[in-house]
Amino acid sequence: MIKLDLKRDTPIYEQIIEQVKFHVVKGNIKPGMPIPSVRKLALELSITPGTVAKAYQELERQGVIETIRGKGAFIAGETIKKPDENKINQVKKNLEPSILELKMMGFEEKDVIEIIKELYGGLSR
Repeated sequence: MIKLDLKRDTPIYEQIIEQVKFHVVKGNIKPGMPIPSVRKLALELSITPGTVAKAYQELERQGVIETIRGKGAFIAGETIKKPDENKINQVKKNLEPSILELKMMGFEEKDVIEIIKELYGGLSR
């Protein structure tokens, strides 16, 4: 289910986080479903267990997964949380270079909004 792109600049643990969140939003994995153990996912992806553990720790911190001792890790019951001002500011900061690039290519505001709508709609399917 998780595919890594080793050519991307994004760290591997962040790619794991992105993909778990993507699959939750798409409904591919639902609350209460188990996720692979750190060791199992590390073996599947041919990466170090420490990298997977780092991703899982961040997912747990964000409330996307929960760990039950002796049973494993599961998708949390309520994964979509209320807006966090710090997270919103971070997302804005991450979007700014992309929007600047679109503006430099001559895109109007309405065109940029259409691109965002298209991407957002893609998460609902």
